[in-house]
Amino acid sequence: MHRIAHALARRLRVGATSTATPPAGEVFDAWARDGRDDGMELAHGPVVWRVLRQLNLDPDSRYLDIGCGNGYTVRWVAVERGATAVGLDASREMVTRARALSADLVNASYVHAVFPRHSLPAASFDVIFSMETMYYMSDLDKALREVSSLLKPGGIFVCAVDFYRENRASHGWTSYVGTEMNLMSARGWRRAFRHAGFQSVSQERVIVPRSEAREHWHATAGSLVTRGRRG
Repeated sequence: MHRIAHALARRLRVGATSTATPPAGEVFDAWARDGRDDGMELAHGPVVWRVLRQLNLDPDSRYLDIGCGNGYTVRWVAVERGATAVGLDASREMVTRARALSADLVNASYVHAVFPRHSLPAASFDVIFSMETMYYMSDLDKALREVSSLLKPGGIFVCAVDFYRENRASHGWTSYVGTEMNLMSARGWRRAFRHAGFQSVSQERVIVPRSEAREHWHATAGSLVTRGRRG
């Protein structure tokens, strides 16, 4: 991931006239135009599929992916679980790509919005998932509370990140990606969930076999997955 991100960051900075970093939506607009959304799915897939298969999703479920990219989890949930699946992304280009790839799925839809701003109805999802997105939030507490408000009572939020303090290989990603990112420890993520009102907060590192690892740390540090339930 870091090799791709470094190349993208250099492309974004060509002709720059300001030292201000672009928002994440602009970064991933460029990523989508460069056709790098498939790389995101390949890199994250070994972790994502393990996590999604653990979730209690069926045709009566409503699922939301915050930071959905090209919609690969939305399509999987819509097809494999038959659930109503929604994707939200700050990148208009990613949403356009996701809609094109999901055109034949009546139970999959997408929203272009910069979370936590959105137009989705409150208390309408059984499961909300996010992969490599929540650390872009400028006000994480506000974002987590908004996630909670979108869940039905008893609904589950699952947040996966590779950019976290215990994963030393990730510490330089802010300069590679070229936008603001919040580096937090595993303990910090647990605290943030509890502060936002989530209950039954749990956490694990999902480590994949070396044969599936796209980067060496996938098989050592792994992805940090934090779960919480709305009361």
